[in-house]
Formats: sequence, C-alpha cells, structure tokens
Amino acid sequence: MKNKVALVLSSGGSKGLAHIGAINVLEKNGFEITSVSGSSIGSVIGGIYAMGELPRYTEWVKTLNKKTIWGLMDFAFSTQGLLKGENVFNKMKTFIPDRDIEEMNIPFSAIATDLINEKEVVFDKGSFYDAVRASVAIPTVFTPVKYKDTILVDGGVLNPLPIDHVKRSEDDLLVVVNLYGDKIKKDIKEKENPKSVTLINKFIKLIYSGDKRNSSYFSLLNETTSTMIHRIAKLSIEKYQPDIVVNIPADSAGTFAFYKYGELIQLGEDATNLAINNYYFNQKKNDSRK
Repeated sequence: MKNKVALVLSSGGSKGLAHIGAINVLEKNGFEITSVSGSSIGSVIGGIYAMGELPRYTEWVKTLNKKTIWGLMDFAFSTQGLLKGENVFNKMKTFIPDRDIEEMNIPFSAIATDLINEKEVVFDKGSFYDAVRASVAIPTVFTPVKYKDTILVDGGVLNPLPIDHVKRSEDDLLVVVNLYGDKIKKDIKEKENPKSVTLINKFIKLIYSGDKRNSSYFSLLNETTSTMIHRIAKLSIEKYQPDIVVNIPADSAGTFAFYKYGELIQLGEDATNLAINNYYFNQKKNDSRK
C-alpha cells in the first residue's frame, strides 16, 4: 500500500518552484498525496497540483526567462503595491482554466491574511485564481485584494506553513516543504549578462538584494519580513512535528527568480530525497529499539 500524505507547502517567492521537485520525488517514491494546503506560492503550486495540472504548469515555467518575467509585470503605480499581479494569472488562465476549489481532485486550501481583522482567511471553496491572488499579495510588492468588508494580503504574513489547515486523515503522513530552511550563505549576486535586460536586473535587485546591509527600502522591508516569517515557520514545525520536513535554504533565490526553474526544481528533488531517506532511517532505528 502507498503511504498517504497530507502535504503542506510554504510561502517563499520563486523558491516555491522547489515544491514541484518535492512533489515529483514524493510520487516517484510511492507516496500518495491525498490533500494539500499552501500559503502564497505554496497555494499556487498546491492548487495546480490538486487540479492535476502540475505537468502543464511545469512546462510553462520552463519557458520563463528574465525577459518574459518582465513582460508579466504589470506595474500598479500605487502606494499600495508595485504590481497588480493580474498579468501572470491571466496568462496562466490561457492554459489552465479556473476551477472551483471544491471540484478539485483532492482537498485543497489556500491561506490569505485579513489585514484589518488580523486573522487568517482559509479558501477551501470558490475560484482557485481568486484564492491564490489573495494568498500571494506580498505587502508593498503586490496590491492587496479587497474581499467582502476587508483587505487581504499574503498568507505568509500570519501562517507561512499552514499545517493546521491541511485536511488529514488518521493514517496520513504529514509532510511539509519549508522554504525557510537554514541559509547556505552563498553569494546570490549574479554576474551581469550583457544580453539580459538591464531594467529587469535593477528591478529584481530592488525587490530582493539578499543583503541585510543594503539599506534600500525594499531590501530592508523584505529582510525584516523574512526574519519574522522564518521564525513563525520554525515554531509551526516545532508545534506540529511533521513526519517529513523538506527544508529548502531560505537564500536559495530571490522573490522573482523564476528563471532559475531548473536549479530550484532540482533543489526540491534533492532535499526531498534526503528527507525521505532520513524518515526511513529513523523508522528503522525506532523499530530496532522495540
């Protein structure tokens, strides 16, 4: 019998492409994903998987480069956020039509943050794209979403690793993919490619420099928020004690580095293989003690 898995995918920008690698390895190793929850990019990947559209999404991701990413950026020219966040989802709708969450192949939930009432909002029914647009609304980067009588922003603000919102049966293994793992402290600054678009490079560096000593507004805000979210994710793991934790280094990639799809998907695969091996090793060790 396959090991059934309740899967939780964390927020974390473009590092979320590692979720694709994690899912691929889980399935290759005979794990059956029976439910999924996610925040921000975790909600995007999780929902697409729950619809059975992950292969199609992955093929599209593999067409991305800095130029195409720039083309998907719809500047809001607003004090509420730099980007509207509509272009990318409109593009996705051309090859992955919207679907109501309750009609997906497996139970799925996306998490957003109610900014006015300071609480989580769980989307487990209704439009997939409406849910994930709210869930990915990174403060100051994407404009917030007006919802009923409140305003919604990124789910990672309050719950970057929504373990408490995944539908889990008694025998399901709890597996989480945490994009806020220990940093590898590598130099993430890239060599300039003379063929790349200069404006794109400048914008990416504006949003994410990876250097806490850089005092630019967005760099400082990003690092401050990341530090807080890292702590919340760690406390969530300590509280719920998942069976398998896949840790992706927090400094693997910047917010918009989706052009690193190959590296990030492979990173997810490698980290998941390691986590699965550790799980079986610990199982054998515990069995030997009985």
